[in-house]
Amino acid sequence: MFEHRRAPLVPRRVFLGRVARWAGWSFLIILMALGIGMVGYHVFEGLSWLDAFLNAAMILSGMGPANQLQTSAGKLFAGCYALFSGLTFVTAVSVLLAPLFHRFLHKFHLEADRERNDGN
Repeated sequence: MFEHRRAPLVPRRVFLGRVARWAGWSFLIILMALGIGMVGYHVFEGLSWLDAFLNAAMILSGMGPANQLQTSAGKLFAGCYALFSGLTFVTAVSVLLAPLFHRFLHKFHLEADRERNDGN
């Protein structure tokens, strides 16, 4: 997946490509979660696709529902979707930051190894 800690840092071009690829995965996770929310609000609350998108986007972003929920099934779905959305957001951010965090740690390890070798 990523290079070993003793391997040299990959060139900036390769690194930026990796960041773009992981950003794409993060975006895909968000799109899938948004799609699940839209289908749920459309099916359980009978909302139009536009209103379902609005509610799903608002829940996924942490703002809360835009429309008043009318059915018990819709309320149950909204609660479960809100819990799911919180975890999805954390997952998407983690996927987005993974290559940046890895590069930081990799550079740190390379510098620590260099200092250790210079001390001998």
